[in-house]
Amino acid sequence: MTRGWAEPSRSLPLRWGTYRGRYLAGLGLIISGLICLQGANVNFGLPLGLGTLAHVVGWWVMPAAGWRRLWAVLPSLVAAFILLIGPAGVAILAAPLASWLLVRHRPAVTFLLPVALFAVGMALREYVSEYSAMIPALAIVGGLLVVFAWGARLIASSRLLPSNRGAVDD
Repeated sequence: MTRGWAEPSRSLPLRWGTYRGRYLAGLGLIISGLICLQGANVNFGLPLGLGTLAHVVGWWVMPAAGWRRLWAVLPSLVAAFILLIGPAGVAILAAPLASWLLVRHRPAVTFLLPVALFAVGMALREYVSEYSAMIPALAIVGGLLVVFAWGARLIASSRLLPSNRGAVDD
């Protein structure tokens, strides 16, 4: 972590709540909504409604420019529904990663990371096709998603990129 660098969204004026509170609540709702959605099936549809609501609200409470939060919801939610097909769909986790990078105000160069995650998911598809392999497939691609999100933060905080301070948009 580079000393002196701060998240671009920290400088946004918030109309309600605190940065940390909204960040943690948003992240918790996004993840729990995604997990809840994966618990749905033909006989038990309640998780579809609850998971969708939690996932959408999670994106909306994240501290970020308003338009970014709105654009992040649809790709991430569609990806969550596509994951219901099983491990063949884990490559779609590139969409929530791209949404995260957008909402966290990451530089354009970091948007190559979702492409890499998609490629890994597609390669993994060749090895896991049975629904029983969903947990290992999600663990691999989900773990890489977290690593790539932190990598994007490191790239954004590096001194190699031009400073974007004051460039936060509403």
